[in-house]
Amino acid sequence: MKDTETISLEQQVQASTQAPGSGKSIPPLDSDRHLPDPTAKLVADALGSSLKRSASILQALGGLSGLAYASEDELCAAAISRTKAKLVCAAFELARHSIGQPPRRGARLAGANEVWQHMRARLSGLPVEEFWCIALDVRHRVLADLMLARGSLTGVEVHPRDVFRPIIKLGAAAVLFCHNHPSGDPSPSRSDVELTTRLREVGDLCGVPVLDHVVVGFDGYSSLAERGWR
Repeated sequence: MKDTETISLEQQVQASTQAPGSGKSIPPLDSDRHLPDPTAKLVADALGSSLKRSASILQALGGLSGLAYASEDELCAAAISRTKAKLVCAAFELARHSIGQPPRRGARLAGANEVWQHMRARLSGLPVEEFWCIALDVRHRVLADLMLARGSLTGVEVHPRDVFRPIIKLGAAAVLFCHNHPSGDPSPSRSDVELTTRLREVGDLCGVPVLDHVVVGFDGYSSLAERGWR
């Protein structure tokens, strides 16, 4: 290409970045920089607040996941009114029910996949680990589901003796255990396997066999029973 052609092309580019009739250059298009954070905007719309305030609330609660699982008191501590806090909690609970409702008393759970379908809405998005049980009667119908322990991002402390006390009080004939991995990966850890072994031993001594221990992730689950308890 000749030098004169190169200069001509540069002049065309420069001309294209000028506002018509103004002689002023138009800055490069960067639309993303001017768009509000979509999550903050939704929160602002829901709370009737400014974008700045909704972004501050999200930051205080640890993001959308923290907002979704925050209690009324935690929302109020983040400068949300009690009335709005109730509405936010109710809205997220309805959203969770649309994904999977808690197991109904008297219902039968066909297997680990059904346990996951019921529990994933509660557990898969939590920022910390929670340990739950589903107590069953002699026909393996649901008596109740209980949260037995709440931990941290990387684990939850569970004592078999404390776990079986409320289960025995319910008159359960068998039990399913379930907990989440905040990382989203449902692969059981070594401590998960060791805990399940201890729970099965205590369950056998108490006459309440452990039928399964399901680990909940974002898009799937792991069943210790299906893995041969390994």
